[in-house]
Amino acid sequence: MDLYSLGELVIDFTPGSEPASYIRNPGGAPANAAITAARSGLEVGMCGSVGDDDFGRFLIQTLEENGVKVLNPKLCGKAITTLAFVTLAPDGNRSFTFARKPGADMFLEEEAVKAEDIQSSAIVHAGSCSLSASPVAEATIKALRLGHEMGKLVSFDVNYRNVMWQDGQAACAAKVREILPYVDLLKVSDEEVGMVGGEEALPGLMEEYGITVVVSSHLLGEIDQMADHVGIIRKGRLVFQDTMAKLHTHATQQIALRTGRPAETLSLLRRSGLEVTKEDDYLLIPMTDDNRIAALCRQLCEQNIPLYRIEKRENSLEDIFLALTGKETSL
Repeated sequence: MDLYSLGELVIDFTPGSEPASYIRNPGGAPANAAITAARSGLEVGMCGSVGDDDFGRFLIQTLEENGVKVLNPKLCGKAITTLAFVTLAPDGNRSFTFARKPGADMFLEEEAVKAEDIQSSAIVHAGSCSLSASPVAEATIKALRLGHEMGKLVSFDVNYRNVMWQDGQAACAAKVREILPYVDLLKVSDEEVGMVGGEEALPGLMEEYGITVVVSSHLLGEIDQMADHVGIIRKGRLVFQDTMAKLHTHATQQIALRTGRPAETLSLLRRSGLEVTKEDDYLLIPMTDDNRIAALCRQLCEQNIPLYRIEKRENSLEDIFLALTGKETSL
């Protein structure tokens, strides 16, 4: 196998179109990672625990339909499949309510983690949710330890969910630190970075625990300071993999103009054969030579268009990321 993923398989109930209605969806971060990898053509196995109920059978069927090998097909008789109800705030942020007192994901036993499955895999992946209860916590630690001892690439997603930890962020952080000696690839978001000491502590954390790479959901500026190489994935496809220096070569320089009559300026620039984009009150054109810039300024003056500001711009890492992932916008 290319990927051995372990952890929670849950039902995500997301808001439906009718008031107070919910739609059933397969969920659980490790399961989502497994399915995404399988859809990208990798050979993947998923080790988790679901209830002996319709929801559990639905999750097993979903894995199989997406080409993911079910490594623990035994249905749990001690609890129902774990359920998560997702609430969307007006700003788009999500909050979760879990039906997990207990939930079947908690009952994954160490015996389900088989050395031969890990030995046959290239990557072992898990997350912090499965460290929040026993016996799944012990099963998770076993998988990560075996992966480390067998020389596999061990990946870990902090993925803090306050409800699963009874708002015990400190307890989650302590458990995460216990497994860091096994981890090669750590995924942490800007909301979670405080759990590992803050942004400024990440380089020291990497050195202390021998972590090869830290992946952050949003902190591209910090990645630039810490990483030599970077990979960018869009919809399961690797769109960039190289050094940070190579990534910076994707930066483009532009000239930014702010005038008193932007609509007329836009028309003039386009008549001059220039590609124009807009950013707030500025019109952006590709970098050109000094003589052409001077000629454009003369044209604006001849048309009595006030020129308030002209400056050079260079894409940030965030701009480069958006361009590589197909989210760039233009006029």
